[in-house]
Amino acid sequence: MSTPRRAYLGLGSNLGDRLAHLQAAVDGLAATPGITVVAVSAVYETAPIGPEQPDYLNAVVALDTALDAHALLDVGQRLEQAALRVRREHWGPRTLDVDILLVGDEQVDEPDLEVPHARLHERKFVRIPLADVAPDVEASMPPLDSDTDAEGVRATDLSLVLP
Repeated sequence: MSTPRRAYLGLGSNLGDRLAHLQAAVDGLAATPGITVVAVSAVYETAPIGPEQPDYLNAVVALDTALDAHALLDVGQRLEQAALRVRREHWGPRTLDVDILLVGDEQVDEPDLEVPHARLHERKFVRIPLADVAPDVEASMPPLDSDTDAEGVRATDLSLVLP
């Protein structure tokens, strides 16, 4: 483990009790040694990218952690397994998706992990909730194209509880 730094994880779910899957992920992160959850964005509903499937609920979690990006990937995959995620097709439906967006100034470019997240800059469904918890980070990114994620991101009345 290294010195704690701020990290941001994207959460998404479009199968089953979507809000419960997101909350279980937040709770699981908070229960993980080496992680302190410091903020959770509002919950947004988003039309899916890829094959026809139900709409997603999305949120971003800000955390302080001494874990590196690979260790956070392991935590995220453990949380996805606990939610019984099945990987059948690229961009397919899922009970839970945990994406490592940013981990301090760490940069990783490997087949199983890219940090900062490869498509972070072009995804409204990530950038809008990221702006809730890190407006300065989101504002430092290039502007979104007007047709990026054209289906849009809708605010909800749903919220996650900070443990």
